[in-house]
Amino acid sequence: MQQYIKKYRDSLIDTLNQDTMNLIPGLANAIAEAWSGGSTIYLCGNGGSAGNAIHLANDFIYGAGINNDKGIRVEGLPSNSAVITCLANDIGYENIYSEQLRVKGNKGDILIALSGSGNSPNIIKAIQQANELEMKTFAILGFDGGKCKEIVHHPIHFEVNDMQISEDLQLIVGHICMQWLFDQKISFKK
Repeated sequence: MQQYIKKYRDSLIDTLNQDTMNLIPGLANAIAEAWSGGSTIYLCGNGGSAGNAIHLANDFIYGAGINNDKGIRVEGLPSNSAVITCLANDIGYENIYSEQLRVKGNKGDILIALSGSGNSPNIIKAIQQANELEMKTFAILGFDGGKCKEIVHHPIHFEVNDMQISEDLQLIVGHICMQWLFDQKISFKK
């Protein structure tokens, strides 16, 4: 067991030392700007990344807003199982997020896609839909970044070939943003 602990710890530390960490302020500032302007943040992912999307939506809606007049408008797109199963059944699993964005998304909103591989069809289609709507698109990615790295406006790509470390980094990036946002005094546009 000790070798697994050491290997995991060393891999996580090596990944946290990548220059990719320097991209986090761009995401945090974009969220703050959207928050100030009343835009919505959407998060999506599959499997563990879907859980992370819901987790971070919670952190942004409440945790970041405690010191301000209101929390961030945010939605974890995987959170409504009735919507997910309806869309998957009727128009295909690859459309479960893009269809939600087509209906709800607006210019100036933000999509934060969470993907280890960057190659999931439903994540790719969500980014494409968000780009069409002139939303700002970010993706927190692992492995080689996949197709998402090519099409997203702001890839936050960690070169790590480990799905669990990739998923950990999604939360780490989100939690860093949340802690910074918590300390900001946001001026809300009327």
